[in-house]
Amino acid sequence: MRRYKKDQLKKIRIYLILDSMKRTKYIIKHDIFKEVGKNFFFQPRKIPADPKLIKFHNNVVVTSGVLFITHDVTDFMLNNRENIDHFYKYNSGCIEVMNNVFIGSNSIILPNIKIGNNVIIGAGSVVTKDVPDNSVIAGNPAKIICSFDDYINKRKQKDENLVEYTNEETENKLWEQFYKNKD
Repeated sequence: MRRYKKDQLKKIRIYLILDSMKRTKYIIKHDIFKEVGKNFFFQPRKIPADPKLIKFHNNVVVTSGVLFITHDVTDFMLNNRENIDHFYKYNSGCIEVMNNVFIGSNSIILPNIKIGNNVIIGAGSVVTKDVPDNSVIAGNPAKIICSFDDYINKRKQKDENLVEYTNEETENKLWEQFYKNKD
């Protein structure tokens, strides 16, 4: 029970750290997840119920609002029905995120999922099955939309037209570019 309270206090502390870089350092320092590799960045403020069921390898970016679901509690509802003839067990599973992975905002990763190497998951995706290496996925349920290499090539071309956002002057340039593209 003591460990449970300590873990809960850590989750509350993480939620209260507003700066995502500081939050990531805290997560690494306090060994919140089962494993965390090098160049890890974790932006969400909510920590999953069972963080020790999640492994992150090297160069992983998890953006805001991402949910890692390591269990379901349908057993609670099923076991509380009238006249049941079977006792349902708590259903939980692990999640592993390999190297060079970007998980877009508000995505949901379900239990027993392995996300391969060199993967980009689009914002708002619901990952219901394993993600193969070298793929870009999006949607609900998430599906492959292109290869990792195709995305890299498209992004290189796009970078030629991007203005780097650094100050108020570039903010104005971004608005000019926005309206130019809308005409």
